[in-house]
Amino acid sequence: MTRTVDEAVWAILHEALRLYQDSPRATNWLRHHITRFDSPLRIAVAGRPGSGKSTVVNAVVGDEVAPLEVDGPVFTWYQDGPQPRATVYMRHGPPVEPPIGRMGRRMDIDLSQFESGGVNRIVVDWPARVLRDATLIDTPPIADEISEQIAAEADALLYVTPQVHVMDVRFLQSTQDHPVARAAPVNGIMLLSRADEVGGGKIDALTTAKQIARRYRRDARVRGLCQNVVAVSGLIGQAGRTMPDEEYQSLAALATAPRAQTEELLLSADRFTRAEHMLSASTRRELADRLGIFGIRLALTLIRQGADSRNKLASELVQRSGLNELRDSIGRLFVDRREVLKARSALLGLDVVLRMEPRPGAAKLVTEVERVLAGAHEFHELRLLGGLLSGRTRLPEELGTEAQRLIGGYGTDLDARLGFDREATQAEVQNAIYDALARWREQSENPMLGSAERDAARVVVRSCEAMLT
Repeated sequence: MTRTVDEAVWAILHEALRLYQDSPRATNWLRHHITRFDSPLRIAVAGRPGSGKSTVVNAVVGDEVAPLEVDGPVFTWYQDGPQPRATVYMRHGPPVEPPIGRMGRRMDIDLSQFESGGVNRIVVDWPARVLRDATLIDTPPIADEISEQIAAEADALLYVTPQVHVMDVRFLQSTQDHPVARAAPVNGIMLLSRADEVGGGKIDALTTAKQIARRYRRDARVRGLCQNVVAVSGLIGQAGRTMPDEEYQSLAALATAPRAQTEELLLSADRFTRAEHMLSASTRRELADRLGIFGIRLALTLIRQGADSRNKLASELVQRSGLNELRDSIGRLFVDRREVLKARSALLGLDVVLRMEPRPGAAKLVTEVERVLAGAHEFHELRLLGGLLSGRTRLPEELGTEAQRLIGGYGTDLDARLGFDREATQAEVQNAIYDALARWREQSENPMLGSAERDAARVVVRSCEAMLT
């Protein structure tokens, strides 16, 4: 039976352990990557200053946990835990657990006792469903050393930017400045943040932002660097995920006020917070902080159109924010393929050992790594799935849906790939595979398809052949 990429990489790591058993530094590093196979996927969230990455973290987690105010370039890890807890790892000395609580709706950790530059990283345990499958790492603003640390510690990357700048492209290129990364560019998603601010914050801003995201998916500067580009308003998504009843009641009161009065109030944030109104100034300031003027306008429109409960409004805000599309991309491209992404991280980690401590016996390991990269069909599947989801790769609609299913876009087990919603017999499974294989072999030679589409069909053919084993 053909080994999967994670099984092949697991075997290479153990072979490397035997080769480097006389080097404590190398064996510690290799064991670290072996244990990562059993831990949740690590997803780094990176971006330029003011890009909105902490707001994205909050929107994904569903609580206001970021940012943590600390001096220096500190990585903050958010992982699942039975109760809130924070551990501060120092550059010198033992880890410290500062008190943790809530201030209003925000998580509050007192970090004032720690000296500037003395903190190495902060790990926050937080009970959240999304953190059961993935640990989120909120990173400092982008820099060369940040790129290297992300490559060493994270399996996947959410890159947050309001608009694509040359600095963003350079940073993403730096994350792939490695033979393993270039051979498998499957671990990044770009987020066009602050989607509610596009076009001056008009009511169709989110729709316009999604159109811009679709253009960037085909942009030559971007398409080879990430799997998908998603427009998202972290502020609106966060507000939807964390909306309390009293906030909905305040918005509902605004929605029932005379429209002319409300529209005049919403001409600017300054006017909204300072003008006379039946809602207190403190309530309006909190609404402006939580949703922004665009978010308030959108919420009032949705309430007038029938969002007559907190749950309905919150659901609409989350949907329109792009957060659902983001979570779907994270699930299908990252979490469902965590073994593949962890194997990729392990190959990067192994390369560190091979470069830092070269020795004659390592030539076989280098050959094995090259063989895995050249033959790992899972990387090709994941790259094609990203192309189909983002629209970079286009197939006729019925073929596109089937291709996603056969390459594992709706689940990587055999039944999910073949579309069975029940336990199928062995004969049914074999017949379904042979039918799909014949159909996609025909498509791989179909002269009516372009060369890119025929290449995509060949990836599907390989997936069908792998199912036979």
